Amino acid sequence: MTVPTDNRFTDAPMLPVTCRTCGAEVLARKSSWQQTSVQWDAAALARCPQRHAAQQLLAHGGRGVFVSCSELRDSIRQAVRDGALPVLDETSLSP
Repeated sequence: MTVPTDNRFTDAPMLPVTCRTCGAEVLARKSSWQQTSVQWDAAALARCPQRHAAQQLLAHGGRGVFVSCSELRDSIRQAVRDGALPVLDETSLSP
């Protein structure tokens, strides 16, 4: 049995999005309105105050804390509105 090749990142790579509040730059991909993939690097983690605060909770046994950033979420939504980050399930429906 052969495993099919996953071409999602070749066909629709993650794109840079910069947080409008702290300037952290991540790679993001919107597969649908409900699903967003975000890839953080060390530099982005160091810039984001919300991620830093959440990491502090994790260091003190805060299991189950979903480490995210509402400011970045808003910046990703704005990137979609501006056309800088496509929502893939919509573009795949185009003729």
